[in-house]
Formats: sequence, structure tokens, C-alpha cells
Amino acid sequence: GDWFIERAVAYANSVERFGAPLGKNQGVQFPIARAYAQVRAADAMRYQAAALFDQGQSCGAEANMAKLLASEASWAAANICLDTHGGNGFVDEYDVERKFRETRMYQIAPVNNNLVLAYVANHVLGLPKSY
Repeated sequence: GDWFIERAVAYANSVERFGAPLGKNQGVQFPIARAYAQVRAADAMRYQAAALFDQGQSCGAEANMAKLLASEASWAAANICLDTHGGNGFVDEYDVERKFRETRMYQIAPVNNNLVLAYVANHVLGLPKSY
């Protein structure tokens, strides 16, 4: 996610539209800021899972939720980066389109996000197995 955020911010600051940087518009700023917050939230869950693991405690729920949050945050950041670049997001020199395709994989591999949700529902929330 950070790669996409960095590229979106750099592009928004370097490109001018109507005599001002593209990033001056709230319609550009807010989605990038939201994606940044999502990436930081995923990082926080990752660190929580790692801390539990390092202490020898159970961390299955936190690790699964970190994977879910990170894959969704990366996908959100990818979408915002592509939106910020507009048509230039598909130009090879920016690498956005290639990374956009690659980040989609994190929602299905190594474990599909639906399986993560099933784990959380069953093992964390105590809901009955759905499969």
C-alpha cells in the first residue's frame, strides 16, 4: 500500500491542473488520506500479531485480520493511485498498472479473504461454521 500512496502523493504534487497542483483538491486529497489511514491500520494489526507471536502467545486471529486488512488496504491504495494518475496510470513508465494487477493477488493468496472472514467469524466471534 505504501508504494501506491507514495506514487499518488508524488503525482498529485507534481502535476498541475487549472493552475494549481492536482493534490490541492479535496477530491484528490481525501481518498489518498483514507487509503493512507487504511494502510496504517493494517500495519498496526500486523505489529500486534507480531508482538503476540514474539511473546509466544496465540496470534491466529490477529495474523488473519492483519492479512485481511493489509490486502484490502493495498487494493484501496492501488485504486486511488490509479484514479490519481488517470490515464497515465496505464503508461508503462509509471508502473502503476502492473502493480495494480499484482496487488489484487493478495486478496486471494495465500489464503482467500473469505476464508479469513470465516476464521474470524468462527474462532473469534464464536459463530457456527459456515462451511
